[in-house]
Formats: sequence, C-alpha cells, structure tokens
Amino acid sequence: MIKLYWSPRSRSFSAIWLLEESGLAYERVLTDISTGAQKSPDFLKINPMGKVPALTDGDAQLAEAAAICAYIADRYPETKLAPETTDPKRARYLQWLFFSPSCIEPALIQLFTKLEVPTSTAAWGSAAQVFDVLDAELQKEPWILGDQFSAADIAIGAGLNFAVRVFKMVPPRPSFEAYIDRCVARPAFQRAEKIAAG
Repeated sequence: MIKLYWSPRSRSFSAIWLLEESGLAYERVLTDISTGAQKSPDFLKINPMGKVPALTDGDAQLAEAAAICAYIADRYPETKLAPETTDPKRARYLQWLFFSPSCIEPALIQLFTKLEVPTSTAAWGSAAQVFDVLDAELQKEPWILGDQFSAADIAIGAGLNFAVRVFKMVPPRPSFEAYIDRCVARPAFQRAEKIAAG
C-alpha cells in the first residue's frame, strides 16, 4: 500500500494532486509540521531531512515532491502520467518535471528574500528569465506535452499556482492564468486542494 506522509499547507500539495490524478489507492499519514511530527525518530527513518512530503510503497521509500511524482508516474505506467522511457517526449517531460524544483522554487526564494544574485552564477538564471521562459512555453499548447496531461503539469501547475495566486509573488500573465485555470478545473486538483487545506 502506498503511504503518503504529508502536512497541511506544505509542499505536499503536488504529491497529493498526483496521487489523486493517478486513481491509485493510497493512505495519507498526517505528519503535522506545526507540531514537529516530521522530526520524530520514526519519520526520520523515512526522510532523514525531516521534511514532507515523503512516501513509502512496499519496501520503497523516498522524499521530495518531484521525486515522488516521477516515482509514481514511472512505477505505475497505467496512470498514464508519464511517457514511456522509449517515447521521444520523455526528454521534454523530464526537463519540465524538474523545472519547478530547479527553477521556479529558487526564483521564488530570490523574489521573497530580495536576494541579489548575478544571473551568470545563479543556477536558475534569474526570476525574470524563469518566468519569461515558462510564459513562452505555456503559450504553445494546453499542457507541457501538448494534449497529454502529465506529472510535469502537476509540478509546473502546483508551483505556478503558488507563485501567481497563493503568494502573489509573480504578476499574472495571460498564459499563466489560462494554464492555472486548466489545472484548477481538474477534479483531482480540487480534491487535492481540499485535502491539503487540512
């Protein structure tokens, strides 16, 4: 049985959304970060970093939201949340699946902290560049892989929704608003939002 260790109002949202999209049976194990539950000895055996989300699936255990999305989409191909490894779309899928934790999240930290980092040395470039590149990409097709919704859309959609609508750190753009609207309209997103709210 898949077990997702999560906490309300945390980075658990994308893992919850993915599992809701998957249709797989899973158990949610509340690991309330407001009480320090993520620092318990039992939880630290699953994720020594003491962060949520984390997941166990039989003998497999892992943490980090994007890793959980990649694992579930690959381990359970019947969910159709990832292209097969031989599909040429796989490279594009992987690039965008990891764009959120590699680029969107650092850009948000830069905006939040007002950190001045030379774009030539910042691993993500600059916040402006991140959101310009994403804007151009989202103008092309309804989803990252064209008409096919995937785990990459969960990673991008969750990150972009938080950036634009929740934290209001990134000004809305027409492509962002249209993309977020498509994500929010998905029944699995709506279920995940209710769950993640606690």
